[in-house]
This record gives sequence, C-alpha cells and structure tokens, in this order.
Amino acid sequence: MIIGIDGNEANVGERVGVNVYAFELLWSIWKLRKEWGKKHKLIVYLKRPLLADMPKGMQNFRYRIIPGGGAWVITKLMPRLFLDKEKPDVFFSPSHYIPPLAPMPKVCSIMDLGYLESSGQFKKRDYWQLRVWSAISILLSKAIISISQSTKKDIVRHYPWSSKKVYVTPLAYDKEKINTMVSANDVRRVKNKHTIVGDYILFLSTLKPSKNVEGLLDAFGGVRDVFPDIKLVIAGKKGWLFDSIYEKTKDLGLEKGVIFTGYVAERDKPALIKGAKAFVLPSYWEGFGLDVLTAMASGVPVVVSDVGSLPEVVNGAGIMVDPYKTKSIESGIIKLLSLDNVGYNRYVKAGLTQVKKFSWADTARETLKIITNS
Repeated sequence: MIIGIDGNEANVGERVGVNVYAFELLWSIWKLRKEWGKKHKLIVYLKRPLLADMPKGMQNFRYRIIPGGGAWVITKLMPRLFLDKEKPDVFFSPSHYIPPLAPMPKVCSIMDLGYLESSGQFKKRDYWQLRVWSAISILLSKAIISISQSTKKDIVRHYPWSSKKVYVTPLAYDKEKINTMVSANDVRRVKNKHTIVGDYILFLSTLKPSKNVEGLLDAFGGVRDVFPDIKLVIAGKKGWLFDSIYEKTKDLGLEKGVIFTGYVAERDKPALIKGAKAFVLPSYWEGFGLDVLTAMASGVPVVVSDVGSLPEVVNGAGIMVDPYKTKSIESGIIKLLSLDNVGYNRYVKAGLTQVKKFSWADTARETLKIITNS
C-alpha cells in the first residue's frame, strides 16, 4: 500500500503543539520501518525544502516537494493527488486540514475542538477557517484520529454521525531526550541564558487566550505574597491576542517577578523544565498537553486545569485547579510549593509512574493500523 502524508506541520523551524505531534509521529513511523517497510511505501508531501532534522528519505519513505504557499492544499497538493502517476492508496493529514477532493480515502487528526467553545479567543479568520475546514475534514475522512479521549468525546458530541470512525492515539514524549537525568550544568546554562535567578515556576506553551496566562498572572500575585522570592517564567511562542499578557504584568506590578523567554528551542526545553519547582498550565482547554507530560517525565510536579484532556493525561499525579477561579490556581500553586520533601517527592514519583503509559512507538503503530485499514 502507498500511504500519502501531509508533512508540512512537521517541516517547520519553531515547532509547537500540532507541529511537535506531526514531527514526532513521522520520526516514530520512520523508526518502525522494519515493521512496515515490506508491506507499505510512504510519500510525504511538502511545500518547502526538507529541514535537516526531519527523517531521512529512503526507498520506502520518500519526500515529494511541491513548492507553493497560500492555499497549498487546494491549489498544489490536490491536483497532484489526481494527476501524478504514482498515487497514494490512502492519504493522511496529521492536522485538521485534509484535501477536500482526492481520489483515495482520507484520514485526518483532530487536536481539539476548543475553538467551538470559546470563539472569542480566536481571530475571526482563524476561527472560521478552523470551524469550516475541520467540519469538512471530519465529514469526508474515512477515519478520524483524536489525540485524547476528551477530544473524541467532543468530536462525537458536535458531530454525532462520526462516532463510528473516531479513534484515539494518545501523544507521548521522547524518552531519550526527556528524563530525570538532565544535568545540573544544562539547567544552569539555560537559566543563565534567560537570566533566571533562584527558584521558579514555569508556564510553557503558546501565548494565546485559551492558555489563561492572564489568570495565572492574577494568581501569581497571591503566590508572591506567600513566596516573595519565587519567579514565574512564562515561556513560549507568541500566538494571537497576546499583548494584554504584557499589559497585565505591568498593571499588577509583577515585572520583577515575571520572566518572559519567548520561544524556547527544543534543545533547551528539557533543562528549562527540569529546573522548575513546578510546571503550571491553567488552560481553559487542552487537546492533550504535551509539555505537561514532559514535565512529569522530568520529575517536575504539575499544577494543571481540571478541564479538557488534562485530567486523563495527569490522572491524579498532579494538582488539579479550576481555570476559571483565580483563587483555585493560586491555592494549587501554594499547596505544591508548601510541601515538605516527602510530599513533594510523592508527586514526583506519581508523575514518573503515570508517564510510563505513553509511547510514541505505540502511537505510531496504532496510527499506521488506522490508516492502512481505511
């Protein structure tokens, strides 16, 4: 069987969210090539030249570069799927955006449907693009891959007719890069790079309204009343509607207690996370929460929202808070920071036990199974 894959989400320089998912999934499929190589051939379609850290092309794992921009899926990819002599038997998009018309079955991945619950947190253009194209992809796909049980439930709730074709493949983390063995020297290097002195709690995600960074800032003001020396490190790429985050920091007089790092390179993430006293993610919604998994795998306790997929990812191994209540976020952080060594290490051990349930190899195998059966 020839499997076509849209590899563009993976083939970007600064990877977040769906980019990390697509990148890790492609690498995991590539590593399993001895299992599928005699039965299948993969063609990964790209609109830009291949980046150096992408999996190496070889006989049964080839790249097809079709230069273009804008509406590339419609104007460039879709015609090639009809006109190329070598056509895929099935086409997989590890995102919400499948080619609407194609002469073969299609499979898509859905990260989350949070935009349907909070349209005001998105630019109008982004909201309608997500809403319309996601609905089309869910309608036209032979199979739909969701990244959590929470996302599956949302898909079925909004699109009941899709219930029999939705599957779950949880995300994972790279055990070779993410573990408790990150060196103190590496932690020191990254702290120096971002001028971080002393203990800190860490928020790491794209800066956008759904992440509730402003709610975290409100809560951090109360945390500083109890722990005046603790810092809040806000790390992540600027998403949209983020200016109010910086304004909020000034309005609350927290400039000396909050450190903004901007986008953090993948090579620096393990050390930045490992150096934190706690990892905090008070999102209004999460399709999965990859960096929460990364934090637990690094031996760092987490304080996260009790909504979306986060309860199933953490599964009792962290402190859950109500993202809509500042006091709940504040109390959760203070509770963790107030623990003695025994209590703190109890959360560390619980997190390390929980992450053993997640594997990129398992995710890749299950994904291939879904695709090849479509």
